[in-house]
Parts: sequence; structure tokens; C-alpha cells
Amino acid sequence: MDEIRKLSGALETDHVRKWKAGGGKVLGYTCIATPVELVAAAGVLPYRVRALGSAQTEIADAHLSRFNCSFCRSCLQLGLDGSYDFLDGMIETNGCDHLRGMIENWKYAKGFGFFHYLRVPQIVDKDSFAFFVDELKLMRRAMSDFIGAEVDDDAVRAEIERQERIRGKLRRLYSIRERERPGLTGAEALEVFLAATASTTDVFEAELDRIIREREGHEVPAPRARLVLGGSATDEVDFVREIEDVGGLVVTDMLCFGSRAFWTRELPQQGSPEEDLARLYLGNQICPRMFDEFHKRRDFIFSAVERARADGVVLVHNKFCDIHGVDNVQLRMALEKKGVPVLQLEKEYGARADLGRIRTRVQAFLERIGDAK
Repeated sequence: MDEIRKLSGALETDHVRKWKAGGGKVLGYTCIATPVELVAAAGVLPYRVRALGSAQTEIADAHLSRFNCSFCRSCLQLGLDGSYDFLDGMIETNGCDHLRGMIENWKYAKGFGFFHYLRVPQIVDKDSFAFFVDELKLMRRAMSDFIGAEVDDDAVRAEIERQERIRGKLRRLYSIRERERPGLTGAEALEVFLAATASTTDVFEAELDRIIREREGHEVPAPRARLVLGGSATDEVDFVREIEDVGGLVVTDMLCFGSRAFWTRELPQQGSPEEDLARLYLGNQICPRMFDEFHKRRDFIFSAVERARADGVVLVHNKFCDIHGVDNVQLRMALEKKGVPVLQLEKEYGARADLGRIRTRVQAFLERIGDAK
């Protein structure tokens, strides 16, 4: 895990520096609704913006009020203090209002060499599908203009197949994580996923293959309880490690820095590359931004609990994250109706002072699960 830890623990990794030194371009994005295939097909490195536990927001707070999600403010802080100056541009999506506010204030304060706004529908029907296809065509044209060359159909289709191959390997890694004797911890799984968002595809796929080989015969110590972790965007490895240090083991998740980004994919080949990507992304969003699809999220977490033989579920959201705050209440009620123990947590992103309180809450939750057993 040493190489994965290096890739997941830094913003501008050695591989990103090498890519840049070779003349490569890097575009930032923030949401799993962003079709990275169109970026990679243009020969550009897609890089998912993270905060990596940075709780300092004094610069960001001058632009984005403290009534916004602290994860978004932490990302903005790193954008404004120069930590993300290696990015050559940004792709914005309407993932949530807080992420949009983060990117738009970053754009206003510093600007981007390249900027494209991809509008992603929040419902799925015939009209929204046609709208999204048109939006993807605009994005493809923007990428062609950015590199000064046409991004052709063959390049996009090849990238769709390559990304799906990697998603399949991530699902394989999760099967090792979810088995009766798991081969890796939840903190390690999050490190793997973070590495995927900040390295070239070739580098990450080679590391992923190596980890799968290493962990197929490995077993982590038996926990007090097997847990599913769900909720809003978090790249906080320390937060997951804190849960596991007191005896819980996060055997699977429902996170956008995790299974939401790759689990329910199907590889369609029914039309143009844009139509295939629209089906791939619009039809498989397990996110509360999709207003009328709570049933998909409910069934997804039910399936995760059953598949991973989980003893309980931890649902977490960052303070002021309205969509996950509301969604977590609905998920908690649905899970408890099925008899699944649930711990619902609200926290501040990256706040070390929060970890002691969370540790106490998790310990009490594990005792409750133990009593129920």
C-alpha cells in the first residue's frame, strides 16, 4: 500500500508532476457526474479536486460563507492559496449548490485557463436524456478546442471501455473487502480510491492489479462489528481509520469517493459515444441530487448491507450539507424499519476536535450492536 498511500496523500503527486513535465494537461473536476472519458479521450488527465483533510478555510471564508459545507470551503482554500495551481482548468457540474459556489468563487477570485460548465439533469426521462446528450456534445467540442484537435469517436469509445475495465477491477477489490474474512480495511479502500482520482490511468491500473493480487490471500483482524459507511463527500482517511481503531470495520460504502462512482455501471453500446455516456452516467447516479430516485439509493444500501453481511450502518454528512442531511434521515428510517442498526453523524470536515466526539459515538454504537447480537 506504500505507493497507493503516496498517491492518495498528496495533491500534486510525482506522477502528476511527471505528466506535466512531459507537456500533459490536467483538468480538475469535482463530481462523479463528470464523464472523465471525454477528458481522457482528449489526452488530458482528469483530476478530482480534494481537500485531503485541510481544515484551514480563512481565505475561503472571505468568499464562501461559513454556512456552506466545510469540505467545499476547504477545497476552495487550497484553490486560492495556490495548492492547485498545477491545474490547467476546471470542469464544473451542478452537483450541489455548495460545490458550485466553491468553483464559481474560485473562478471569480483566480480564474482558470480553461473552464467548461457541464449541466447534468437531476431527473431521468426522455427529455433529460436528450438534453444531457447535447450537453456532452458541447463538452466534447470544448475538449477539442482545448487541445486544438478533434476528439474522435474511436478515442472516446476506447476510453469508455478502459474506464469500465478499471471499474470492474474496483468492484473486484470491493469483493475482497466485503468477504467473510476481509482482505483490506475501509481506510485502505478509501486510499485506493483517492489514488485513482489523482494519477494517470496506466499508473493506477498497474497499482490496482498489484493490490488485488496481494490482498486476495490476506486477512485483516476480525472486528467487533462490520459496518457500511454512507453519506456526503469525504476524502478523510483519518475519519474512517478512527471508526476502525475502536473496533468497527468498514466493509463497504455508499460514498461518492467510493462505490457510487463505479458500482452500478453497465457498458452500453447503443448509439453515439455521447448517447452511451449519457446512459452510463445519467442512469446510474446513486446520489441525492437525483430528487425522485430515493428508491435507488435505498435499494443500493439494502443490497450493500446484505452483500457485505454488515452489522450496522454509519450515515455521515458534513454540517450544512442539506441534500445528504435530509437523505440520511430517510435512509436511517428505511434501514431501521428493516431492523438494521444505524448511527447518524453530523460533523465538520477535517476538524480534529470532532474526532473525539465521533469516537465516543461510534464506541457506543458498537456496544449497541454487541448487545443486539
